[in-house]
Amino acid sequence: MSYINIHGKPDIPIEHLIMAFAGWPDAGESATASIKYLMRRLEATRFAEIDPEEFYDFTQERPRSSRTRDGRRRVRWPANEFSYWVNPAPGQSATAKGALFFVGVEPNLKWRTFSETIANLALDLGVKTIIHLGALLDAVPHTREIRLTGSSTLPELQQELDSASIGTSNYQGPTGISTAVMETCTKRGMGYTSLWGHTSHYLQAAPNYRVSYTLAQTLTRLLDLPVNLAELRSAAEKFDREVVQAIGKDDQLASYVKKLEDRYDETVTTSEMPEPADVVRELEQFLRSEQRRKPGEPG
Repeated sequence: MSYINIHGKPDIPIEHLIMAFAGWPDAGESATASIKYLMRRLEATRFAEIDPEEFYDFTQERPRSSRTRDGRRRVRWPANEFSYWVNPAPGQSATAKGALFFVGVEPNLKWRTFSETIANLALDLGVKTIIHLGALLDAVPHTREIRLTGSSTLPELQQELDSASIGTSNYQGPTGISTAVMETCTKRGMGYTSLWGHTSHYLQAAPNYRVSYTLAQTLTRLLDLPVNLAELRSAAEKFDREVVQAIGKDDQLASYVKKLEDRYDETVTTSEMPEPADVVRELEQFLRSEQRRKPGEPG
C-alpha cells in the first residue's frame, strides 16, 4: 500500500535530505522555521506529501479549519511535504548539487511504517545522507551563544561537528519520531546526522529566530548550500532586542536569568551539567511565582 502522493521528481539523484518535525522536537518552532527559510530562499519545489489518514489520531492532532476569500470552509490536514532544489550552477564539486527537504508533523500512529515511507522515497531519489534539525527546551540563558548538540553516523560530518565544538547528547529516555527515522535509514544503508538547537525554556515566543539562524548557519556550512542568511540574521537580531526589552520590564524574570547565567557559566568551565531535577525544581518555583502575580503586575 502506498502512503505517499508524488506529483513529480527531480531530474537528477540528490544526495541530501534535510528534515524537521513540528511539535515535540521543535521547541520555539526553531527547526521548522530554519528549514522553511532555506526552502524559500532556494525556491524549492514541492513534489510529494504523505497521506495523513493512516498516521494520525485526529482527536489528538486535529485538522484546522479556515475560510477562503469567497467564504468557503476549508479543512487543512496535518501536512508532511517533500520539496527539492537543484543547483543551477553547482560550480566546484564541494558545492551541493541540490537538496531534498521534508517538513512534517510527528505522527500519532504507525511510526515504523511512517519511517519506512520516508526511507523508501529517499532511497528512490538517490539520497545518501539524511540530516535532521531539531530544537529542545533547555536551562540555557538567552544571553549566551546558542548551544548546539548533534552527531553523525558519517565520519566526515562527525569530524565537522567536532571541529565546531558541537557535542553529542547523552540523553536517554522517551524519544521522538526523528529517532525512529534515523534507525530505519541507517538500517537501509543511509548516513544520518542530527543537529539540535537548545532553546531557553523561559521564552515562549515562536519562532525563536535566534536558534533558527544558528541551525541554518551550521547546516549551510556543512552542506555548502548557497543561501544568503542576511534576512534570517536580521530577524534573529530583532528577536534578541524584543527579548531584552521584555525581560527588562520584569525584575523577577531578570533575577532568574541572572541565576541561570551564573550556573551556565560554571558548567562551561567545569564541564559539569546541573542535575535535571534541580533545574526542573527551580523552573517550577519560578512558574508558581508567576501565577501568584497580581493582575496588572508586569509579567
